[in-house]
Amino acid sequence: MPGLLRRIARTTVIAGTATAVNRVSRRQAGRWAQQDAEQAAPQPAYQAAPAPPAPAGKTSSRIAQLKDLGELKDQGVLGKSEFEAQKARILGSLTTMSHQFMDELGATVS
Repeated sequence: MPGLLRRIARTTVIAGTATAVNRVSRRQAGRWAQQDAEQAAPQPAYQAAPAPPAPAGKTSSRIAQLKDLGELKDQGVLGKSEFEAQKARILGSLTTMSHQFMDELGATVS
């Protein structure tokens, strides 16, 4: 009888260990699959908030915006493409303003 109990106890321990190992391996596989899915998912691209439009007629504020933009690029806060996009936006608003000014000037001279 002691041999039978010993064999039953040993079988129970082995079965319990196998069950626990299986449970752990399934849990780890689930975690690894979740991590793989998170890494495979495309990360949303960072988009810089657009700089507020400068008041019309304030060229010095646009120059200050360009200087600040350059400092942010030098510090590594803005990437090259973000810097170029914001610079084009600021310079584009300056060009638009100069065209409006020229149109107004042409209207008063005529």
